Amino acid sequence: MGLYPQIEPYDHGMLDVGDGNRVYWEVCGNPRGKPAVVLHGGPGSGCTPYFRRLFDPAAYRIVLLDQRGCGLSTPLASAYDTDMSVNTTAHVIADLELLRAHLGIERWLVWGVSWGSVLGLRYAQTHPGVVSELVLTGVATGSNAEVALLTRGLGKIFPEAFERFLAALPEGERDGNPAAAYNRLLESPDPEVRARAARAWTDWETATIPAPPRSVKRFEDPVFRMGFARMVTHYFGNDHFMGEGNDEGVVLRDAYLLKDIPGTLVQGSLDFGNLLGIVWRLHHAWPGSELVVVDEVGHDAGAPGVGEALVAATDKYAVRRRGSSS
Repeated sequence: MGLYPQIEPYDHGMLDVGDGNRVYWEVCGNPRGKPAVVLHGGPGSGCTPYFRRLFDPAAYRIVLLDQRGCGLSTPLASAYDTDMSVNTTAHVIADLELLRAHLGIERWLVWGVSWGSVLGLRYAQTHPGVVSELVLTGVATGSNAEVALLTRGLGKIFPEAFERFLAALPEGERDGNPAAAYNRLLESPDPEVRARAARAWTDWETATIPAPPRSVKRFEDPVFRMGFARMVTHYFGNDHFMGEGNDEGVVLRDAYLLKDIPGTLVQGSLDFGNLLGIVWRLHHAWPGSELVVVDEVGHDAGAPGVGEALVAATDKYAVRRRGSSS
């Protein structure tokens, strides 16, 4: 089964979530359908129309939002004077609850990709009564071990790109946590320092996809590039704001809290996050989960086979409670 046809929102708005932040949201599909919320990756990527096509528009009331600091939400993380201290996992989870109440939704399916899977898992663990199912892809749990893999461990696979990645840091910052070091550069009052750091960070992200240098279109937009790099390093450099005990992962530790929530994990066999076995460990620690592995695919929700697997999952859960308003 392929993706559903492109659709447009029938409603949208800006929700005041406090701290000077306004979050963009939109709803499409069936106003009386099963509620589902889409959590984008990054942190900082924002939602795209592609996500709407992963749900049957006749069966689902599909809610998309741009999380704090990105997309159409305001203020953007790309602006130097944006206060990042009020952009944490707890803040974004609180925003989800405000949006759910604003839209009059009792329970919803939570769909997430990459960072969105981290956010979705933690949201379900802390608010299990409002999550009917989880559908996650490019699965991550936000542990410090995963950050270390993405910012240092992959250097053995991409040594030339890694050398450039470290060379952009001050000499005294190259042996510690690269994400935290880059975040300090991205908080510099000097705009040239910030610009160089954002470029170097996204060059490393591009290399580890892997993709040719400067080939990722969104990273060639200087505003997006700055906001994305600042957001990612803000979270990566601060334990994803999960608190103590996140070396191996708070989300994985608390997987037992998901026991009453069905879920589907769609993972590319070539996703570099698999090197730590996180998705398999999560699957085995979560009795209600199903793991679908798509061969010869990396960390890409839009790759051939991944979209179809995601549609199959949302279709299954639509049948499970088709037409429910809760």
